[in-house]
Amino acid sequence: MTPRTPPLLIALAGASLVCTGLALWLARGLMTSPSPSGQNPSLLEILDDVRRGQPAPPGSPKPAPQPPAQTAWRSPLTDACVAPEPAMGQRLRDLSAQLNKRVNRIRIHPSNFSERQKKDAFGNRIDPNPRVIVLHETVYGLGSAINTFITPHPHDDGQVSYHVLIGEDGRIIQALDPAKRAFGAGYSAFAGEWVITNRKVGGSINNFALHLSLETPLDGEDDAPGHSGYTQAQYDAMALVLADWMRRYRIPPENITTHRYVDLGGERADPRSFQWNELKERLIALDVLC
Repeated sequence: MTPRTPPLLIALAGASLVCTGLALWLARGLMTSPSPSGQNPSLLEILDDVRRGQPAPPGSPKPAPQPPAQTAWRSPLTDACVAPEPAMGQRLRDLSAQLNKRVNRIRIHPSNFSERQKKDAFGNRIDPNPRVIVLHETVYGLGSAINTFITPHPHDDGQVSYHVLIGEDGRIIQALDPAKRAFGAGYSAFAGEWVITNRKVGGSINNFALHLSLETPLDGEDDAPGHSGYTQAQYDAMALVLADWMRRYRIPPENITTHRYVDLGGERADPRSFQWNELKERLIALDVLC
């Protein structure tokens, strides 16, 4: 049988609640400005706050909106594995040993990149570490892309950059340190995730993505659905860069995707005429796949 609470204790608890409410009411009246209507909260409202617990302090983070639904990404790199050609494996290992010497680094204009943010536009903490790799193509030549990156773009709609460019001859151009945030994909999401760093422009994957772009062949400088494709030297160089990023940031192969997939506006088609098997064979040979 549960013992009954003495009436005196009930009365004391009620008095304590009222005193707490009065103290909060007075404190609000002395320390805060009136509400937008010009009226301070009533004593009954204060007592209701006490019973329900205090409201969240002003300025506390609000949940960020979620991206629209996407079809699930099915990576062509996770299909059945095949044994690499021995000659390819040896060639790529030799090239990998000299990767740092092969990378040409350029300085792009600060308006075309930013720092990776640790909080979103709503005050929520976010993980800025790279965990997705997005493949692109330049559409025009390598020189055109570089000129765009080094040119100031004060407005959001003109700002663009990738971390790495791969020339048709296999040249590797690092346009931006991977620690920085490139502007490679505007309105975008991957696997139900994006980050909103500016409420006016919507969400993007740029804060947690790495961007690599292949130089487009001359016959692809248009909006046709395809072109003659990329060179063997490009696939070699791309595989070396991707293998390095996968190891350095522990990025799984299923998180290598395309601009076509992450673009929520449905306007991007790159990289066109991309051969996933060419990349897959090389990543297997570099021991980062299968």
